[in-house]
Amino acid sequence: MDSTTFVKPTLDYFHLWPILVVLGVAALGVVVEAFVPRARRFATQTVLALAGLAAALVGTVLVGLDLTEVGDGAARGLLTAGGTLVIDGPAVFLWGLVLIFAVGGVLLFAERRLEGGVSAFAGQAAALPGTEAERQAQGLDHTEVYPLMMFAVAGMMIFPTAGDLLTMFVALEVLSLPLYLLCGLARRRRLLSQEAAMKYFLLGAFSSGFFLYGVALVYGFAGSMDLAAIDQAVRADTGNHTLLAIGMGLLAVGLLFKVGAVPFQSWTPDVYQGAPTAVTAFMAAGTKIAAFGAILRLFYVGFGSDRWTWQPMLWVVAILTMVVGAVLAISQSDVKRMLAYSSIAHTGFLLTGVLGVQTSAELADGQVTSLQAILFYLTTYGFSMVAAFAIVTLVRDSGGEATAFDRWAGLGRRSPWVAGAFAFLLLSMAGIPLTGGFVGKWAVFTVAFSAGAWPVVLVAIFSSVVAIYFYVRHIRLMFFTAPTADSAAVVAPSLLTSATIAVGVLATVLLGIVPGPVLDLAGHAGEFIR
Repeated sequence: MDSTTFVKPTLDYFHLWPILVVLGVAALGVVVEAFVPRARRFATQTVLALAGLAAALVGTVLVGLDLTEVGDGAARGLLTAGGTLVIDGPAVFLWGLVLIFAVGGVLLFAERRLEGGVSAFAGQAAALPGTEAERQAQGLDHTEVYPLMMFAVAGMMIFPTAGDLLTMFVALEVLSLPLYLLCGLARRRRLLSQEAAMKYFLLGAFSSGFFLYGVALVYGFAGSMDLAAIDQAVRADTGNHTLLAIGMGLLAVGLLFKVGAVPFQSWTPDVYQGAPTAVTAFMAAGTKIAAFGAILRLFYVGFGSDRWTWQPMLWVVAILTMVVGAVLAISQSDVKRMLAYSSIAHTGFLLTGVLGVQTSAELADGQVTSLQAILFYLTTYGFSMVAAFAIVTLVRDSGGEATAFDRWAGLGRRSPWVAGAFAFLLLSMAGIPLTGGFVGKWAVFTVAFSAGAWPVVLVAIFSSVVAIYFYVRHIRLMFFTAPTADSAAVVAPSLLTSATIAVGVLATVLLGIVPGPVLDLAGHAGEFIR
């Protein structure tokens, strides 16, 4: 056949159904904004988003049950869309996580009781803070946030599924651009929110440029952007290895920025603090899940044969990320910024798991794989982080959310259930036994130690001990410090936020007591198709 002949790519619509449903709902949400009367948009968009996510979640389960073994049976799935999308077990597992936490995000987006009958989003995004236009928009709802969120969810699903670098870049932009907008739509503290959105956009665009330039260099080395072809070129070792190393580093910059790894973490505390807390909750879980899925696929599939080049880099990044995240969290006086630096530390723990890659022949009987450990950690992290930020929305005063530490003093005496739930989630993040966080840390530390990355594990244990200090300090503030006249109160939420918190806390408990089913499910997902 002539090499210039165009071969029409085939689309396996059944296995792509979850992504197509989310994209279709996002597009339909835009139509709703154009034609549905303003008074009905909130209910219409909320129901549409929840129905779309539920349908996609059902589709994800059906796709996961239909995957067939490939090659030696270590991987299950298929390639579609001309090889640009890889529907395998890990990708489907990540789809399920993204969709579950997206449901929680929609419930938090739809919360209206906390703001006196309106949502936490600005009524008119274009209105300048303090102007008459902003005052006139006080009672309005910014319902465009639902289709924006659905587009971000679609990007999060495509990102870890991408089989080539160009598709990965497109997915990166599809998930990022809606988040830039959502971060700037807070109803209260508009200037802080807009500043956060601007910082996120500028640094995100900069990191995307690094990623795209890395794509160009890797293409120059391998002659292809397909991950399987890149792996073959690396194995053949016929190209310019310097070109490969530089391209690999630039790609890592773009991906490590999305997970908030050091030295690309500077945006995280500012954006987490300035964005609407519902957006922060969704972004903290969904973005990290999608980005780590892409990191794993890129380094395990595309560059898996060149581990001696990228592993030393990740050693350094993981150590710096854990230490910086844990140490700087100590000096914080704002709950959202503390959780942001905690998120940075968790990124380092997850990178420790990435270093645990071993061949199947090197694994002992019953030992979890690095992929299995990371998938479990992402599950525990997502539930605890979404629930924690949901609780932050409840602690309020006349100016809105009260995130300063001194406003949380004595919270355990006024609202013991809310403070108790938040304390339990902090203990899980600290890795205390009988919580999901403990099992997650045990899993990633074990695989890293088995792979010979014991120095990184030692730093991870040290960072975990440091993290216990600032988590316990906040628990002490809530339960063992007398409330003051400036202490904030807990506002009773609607069933939407209550359900999100309850599910997050319950999942964290169950993952700590009976982690087996989720670990088995992550193990059943198998390996990436190579």
